[in-house]
Amino acid sequence: MAEKIKINLGSEMVEATPVDINQASEYFNQYFLEDGTVLKMKLVATKVFRLDDRYDQDGNPVYFVQSTNVLSVDAPSQLKKK
Repeated sequence: MAEKIKINLGSEMVEATPVDINQASEYFNQYFLEDGTVLKMKLVATKVFRLDDRYDQDGNPVYFVQSTNVLSVDAPSQLKKK
């Protein structure tokens, strides 16, 4: 088991347990803009931590996720710099 860490949740430091990501399915969301540009975006989880002794209103454990956004731009030729 991985070593526990402390996570700053606003005004409180809480203990958390790292949880490995075994499998992921990450799809792009596509946004079609009125100028003809297509933006493709997705969120990619990089690390996951389960907060110790923290549960939501349904009794599920609470997780803290570190992530990054990935953006792809496909602009029409008239908007591109020559």
